[in-house]
Amino acid sequence: MRSIIERLCLVTLLAAVCLCAEAQKSKKLQKRDKYEFSFDLPCYVEQLKQELTYPMAWGRSDTKNFAKWKKKARAKVFECMMAPPLRAASFDMKVIGEERRDGYTARKVEFNVNAYSRVTAYLLVPDGKGPFPAVNMLHDHGGHLFIGKEKMIRPFDEDTVVTNDADRWAERLYDSSYFGDFLARHGYVVFSADAPMWGERGREEGVDRSKYDIIAGNMMMLGRDLSAFMTYDDIAGTEFLATLPCVDASRIGCTGCSMGAYRAWMLAALSDRIKAGAAVCWMVTTDVQMSVKDKKREYGGFANCIPALRQYLDYPHIASLACPKAMLFINGSRDHLFPTDGVRDAFNTMHDVWNSQDAAGNLETEIWDIPHSCGLKAQQRVLEFFDKKLK
Repeated sequence: MRSIIERLCLVTLLAAVCLCAEAQKSKKLQKRDKYEFSFDLPCYVEQLKQELTYPMAWGRSDTKNFAKWKKKARAKVFECMMAPPLRAASFDMKVIGEERRDGYTARKVEFNVNAYSRVTAYLLVPDGKGPFPAVNMLHDHGGHLFIGKEKMIRPFDEDTVVTNDADRWAERLYDSSYFGDFLARHGYVVFSADAPMWGERGREEGVDRSKYDIIAGNMMMLGRDLSAFMTYDDIAGTEFLATLPCVDASRIGCTGCSMGAYRAWMLAALSDRIKAGAAVCWMVTTDVQMSVKDKKREYGGFANCIPALRQYLDYPHIASLACPKAMLFINGSRDHLFPTDGVRDAFNTMHDVWNSQDAAGNLETEIWDIPHSCGLKAQQRVLEFFDKKLK
């Protein structure tokens, strides 16, 4: 009897192994001998890059007056961002939660970021008499969409799943220090909201990174750009921040790491509300970023994809629209996403712009011996920068 059972078990095990092997075989991608795309880039990527001459960049544009150039170049960026979301009739803020913390109060608020979306955000208000300088904290991408604002500001304790996830993320990228809480303890009003597709602005069906690009494509079918909506919302969030009695509207900064850094320099370039911006680990040139030879490409999907914009301006040219504002850029020499030669080229391009406007002292660019991260030392450096420029 035992031998029969053993034989049945063996047959079952072999069947399971065969099924597993078949499943693995079915996962193998179908390939043709001829192809036109490799490493997620067209094989003719180098030819396309040669055609990118960035004719609207400062110094290349026919417009020689800087103020007129900024107006014209900014208008082109907005044009490429496609139709903006309709503005809400009012922000209509409501406080839905409050928690005392060390030297400041954390508030959970709801407000209308545009005519379509009423979003939840975190607001940290320091103890003492305001109005205070303020910072719009812009969260990262990281391929992790379950949390957004909670990457920047420690979430309330009511949801342990979110809190535990946020703690793990803070440990991974921020030396276990919530960047927003760090700035609030040093006297800043801090605001952070989810970008579209992150946190409480994600999919009803749940997090699935593979659906991001499909959703972005569907947005384009509706005449809208998902990445642009993120920037439009960052602008609206800053306008909302400026209306708060606890905020000195003349002293608003913005900062973030990774995609948050991209959002920071985009916001500084496009919003007159921003007085100073700090970007940690996001700056490069397209030439270096998109390279089959160097095995580099855009990893964020549609997170910073604005249709046709590269026909006119590269990343450092857009960031230069922030000139002559105070800006700090930090990149890491061990950051696998942004090779240092492309970072240096971008920094040099921006320095040329700030120098041309006698504002060299307002642009600080640094390459540190760090990976793609924003640890305590970087947070301290940003604090020192804001203390100098906003206080």
